Amino acid sequence: MKPVVLYARVSTREQEKEGYSIPAQIRLLEDYAKRNGLDIIKQFVEAESAKVSGRSAFNDMVSFLKKSNTIKTILVEKTDRLYRNLKDHVIIDDLEVEIHLVKENEILSKESRSHAKFMHGIKVLMAKNYSDNLSEEVRKGITEKAKQGHFPSRAPYAYTNNRNTRMVDVDENEALFVRRAFELYATGQYSLQSVSDKLCEEGFIYKSNMPKIQRGAMEKILKNLFYTGDFMMKGVFYEGKHEALVSLELFEKVQRTLSRSTFKCQDKHDFAFSGLISCGHCGCTVSAQIQREKYVYYHCSGGKGYCPEKYLREEVLIEQFGHAVRRIRANKVVIDLVIKALKESHVDEVKFHDERIKALQSHQTALHRRMDMVYTDKIDGHISHAFWETKNAQFKKELADTERKLAEHGKANHVYLESGVRLLEVIQNASFLYDRQKPHEQRKLLNLLLSNISLKDGNLCYEYNRPFDWMAENSDCIKWWATFFSKNAATSFGKCPAAFCTLAGACEGAGAK
Repeated sequence: MKPVVLYARVSTREQEKEGYSIPAQIRLLEDYAKRNGLDIIKQFVEAESAKVSGRSAFNDMVSFLKKSNTIKTILVEKTDRLYRNLKDHVIIDDLEVEIHLVKENEILSKESRSHAKFMHGIKVLMAKNYSDNLSEEVRKGITEKAKQGHFPSRAPYAYTNNRNTRMVDVDENEALFVRRAFELYATGQYSLQSVSDKLCEEGFIYKSNMPKIQRGAMEKILKNLFYTGDFMMKGVFYEGKHEALVSLELFEKVQRTLSRSTFKCQDKHDFAFSGLISCGHCGCTVSAQIQREKYVYYHCSGGKGYCPEKYLREEVLIEQFGHAVRRIRANKVVIDLVIKALKESHVDEVKFHDERIKALQSHQTALHRRMDMVYTDKIDGHISHAFWETKNAQFKKELADTERKLAEHGKANHVYLESGVRLLEVIQNASFLYDRQKPHEQRKLLNLLLSNISLKDGNLCYEYNRPFDWMAENSDCIKWWATFFSKNAATSFGKCPAAFCTLAGACEGAGAK
């Protein structure tokens, strides 16, 4: 029997708690292994978000496969279970393993046909875009919570996060330490370190069970607006609903004292392409600088000594990047076919969200019924008013949570597919978008399309991220389209040669241009 490893993952802890995905994935993969004479040597199971590469089970699997000389096969449910970012895709690709995507009925390896690799790349890209969209929704929720005055992150020292109320409570012992620290420093008679020493002498360190802190930690406390009852998040001011520990007057007095003893850093220029390019001669980072107060030049940072690479104007760099973007082309007929394939591959995702919506709607109806029953019992005198208020508040909280989940699943039901479709539309109009954007927006598009970018002798060298390498307008790509559609004409178009001729002509026309 052929030895293999099994990898199963759910995208959120919520799904894992609901027991929806992990057991079902393992059963599916084990049944598949039995039917196909495969021996599962080891299982790698993950139950947390894959937005960030570096997942423990994923890394363990990669290390295991690197060390093994006999096991070069992975069993996984489908594409977005294995990876949800491009970096993880590259890591798996470098292992040169065989991947069995059971639900997609696909086996990928070095010998796979080019069209299979292309479609796999599209699905990886779509999964990455879906993950980004979910992150965006999370950020929206965090911002909304902040607008309501509730701190949406871990509370700073002297406060605790109340899991029941989801509010921020004061730790009275630690609050004494913070108040006294502000009072001492506001006098102007103490440095940051001597404030800590003084608090230690007065016994506040021991009362709060806090070790003696150093200068940097003390400065962080004294600069934190949170202790006034308000807070800053990503440079935006929010009016907080938590209890203030110091007055605004005392806080401002401390800031004035701090400003007299520190130097403000000068603002740095934010160059659009900094950190994106390496030097083709020595491998150092290509940095930028302004000359004559208006011209931006990029050059090797010279971290390894003298480098012969010359300075390059930003306008020239933008034009060279534009040439790379303009090579990304996909005929509209081809785009439509890919969109159709993406829709067909999205059935499982839609099914999951539909099932969760039905379950949540049923629970919502049950909650309304219970609220009516409790209210009737109160009117009839079967329960006290105080008991009714407690139960009613509990039901309202549970109802609000159910409605929130319904809204999330309602959005997620469509966002995955819509993200993929929008992404393909971006591909179709990449050149148009690039030419009309400012440099910082152009940088975002380049991050999506290119990697391993270097500058040598004034010319850019780069690689296209998958699957854009298949879409770059060159002879290899055109040959691939011709091969793909000639092999798949019967299955794609049935007995309709006219439709195939239209497509073939469109592809040929795209190549001719």
